[in-house]
Amino acid sequence: MTIRMTRREFAIATGAAVLAPPALAQSDALLTRAIPSSGERLPAVGLGTASIFNTNDEATRQKAAAVLQALIAGGGRLVDTSSVYGDAEAVLGDVMAPAGLRDKLFIATKLEAPDAAELKRSLARLKTEKLDLLQFHNVHDPQQSLAQFKEWKAQGVTRYIGITSTRHADFAAIEAVLGREKPDFVQVDYSLDDREAEKRILPLAAEVKAGVLTALPFGRARLFRAVKGVAIPDWARGFAESWGQFFLKYLLADPRVTTVIPGTADPAHMADNLGAMRGPLPDPDQRRQMVAFIEAL
Repeated sequence: MTIRMTRREFAIATGAAVLAPPALAQSDALLTRAIPSSGERLPAVGLGTASIFNTNDEATRQKAAAVLQALIAGGGRLVDTSSVYGDAEAVLGDVMAPAGLRDKLFIATKLEAPDAAELKRSLARLKTEKLDLLQFHNVHDPQQSLAQFKEWKAQGVTRYIGITSTRHADFAAIEAVLGREKPDFVQVDYSLDDREAEKRILPLAAEVKAGVLTALPFGRARLFRAVKGVAIPDWARGFAESWGQFFLKYLLADPRVTTVIPGTADPAHMADNLGAMRGPLPDPDQRRQMVAFIEAL
């Protein structure tokens, strides 16, 4: 079941609106975070594309166009994809190029290996000459070198480089490569109900001055399933007007997180996610309360 369908089922079951009220969505300053290695600021909510735009057909391109427009309209910029996410790179390229959206977006993609042919294919599919972030995907070797990625950065093919993994079994390798190679970014799975990265990866990322992207911030839809039919507690309504914002703001309340990248093909859900960049964030006591609330369900 996709995250989009899970959120829709949740909204139907509770009678809750998916979109945040206008006051929360528009009245407060947009939350941005500095990329530690450069100081460049990024909007704190972006878009993930895994299993979302993997088929390059007209219906998918229309969804992608609507979601990208919602992302930009709501103040977002970062779009994260991969050479192995089906046709996601091609879908993004086919949508961005004719609409002139490239300069409005921070494009991050991933390679499975330091392979020049794979990089050339990604650039062609994305219809761009340069990337904002190029990541080594699913790092599992603690001795992995980023020399070729650093060379591509020096050549101007990408502005930043990073490493990724969404498997706890690879966290030791991520720690080793992060500490030795000191990339600009690290991307790991991190959600309210999966906080291993909070203990292991985020402290090291701060130490080596790497930005943090959080994949799977809804825990592969586990969190929406857990709260189906449950109302947002009164003590959380000061900072979250939807469950999506509740889950994302838990992560954003940690200043070491640069950008959260939930995936969606629904512009309404994109707008709701972007609402997490507005208004107050939970304080440390409220974050502990959020953990206790979810663990008690």
